Amino acid sequence: MQGRFITFEGGEGSGKSTHARLLADRLNSLNIDVVLTREPGGSAGAEIIRHILLSGIAKPLGAETEAILFAAARDDHMRATIRPALAAGKWVICDRFIDSTRVYQGALGNVDAKLIRSLERVTVGDDMPDLTFILDVPATVGLARATRRRGKAATDRFEAESIEFHQELRKAYVAIVESEPKRCIIIDGRAPREVVADRIWTTVEQRLHPGLERLAAETAAP
Repeated sequence: MQGRFITFEGGEGSGKSTHARLLADRLNSLNIDVVLTREPGGSAGAEIIRHILLSGIAKPLGAETEAILFAAARDDHMRATIRPALAAGKWVICDRFIDSTRVYQGALGNVDAKLIRSLERVTVGDDMPDLTFILDVPATVGLARATRRRGKAATDRFEAESIEFHQELRKAYVAIVESEPKRCIIIDGRAPREVVADRIWTTVEQRLHPGLERLAAETAAP
């Protein structure tokens, strides 16, 4: 049985990593095998490219070059981590995926949408997410959270952008939800953590039926 693929998207400090982990824990409690991963990264080659991207080294080369680097990282991630897990019947939960490239490099970096989609066809192909959660918070809220989380560490390549950049980022994510409502769902990330987690879980139950996955696994067990 093919596994399920869920991604989490949103601006800086929106709660993606937290809720990806909480969802993985909840699925694990149903004895569903979960691979929790992230982008850029999630495989040996992709983690190297992650350092290049988030350090800002590639920024002077332009948004198109960054998009190509993200695609290279995604290709390694797909080959080494995501596709093998899905083929093994595991659920994959990924903190950021194609929508981050569409928004950061596409909508905000003005990279041609045709190039973005071409890169997606090469790296992702038919292995699109079954479900994408876009966690929505005002830019000021998200950046304040990111600052608290970071502590004394330096800002990364994208956290360091202007407040106007992050406000436009939020609008671009909303536009993706409006254009792909069957795959994407927006969740208000300002609500208490438990409320957000319950809303995510309710959506997963309604759309992907994890209880049936557990039943199928138990029935197949010797």
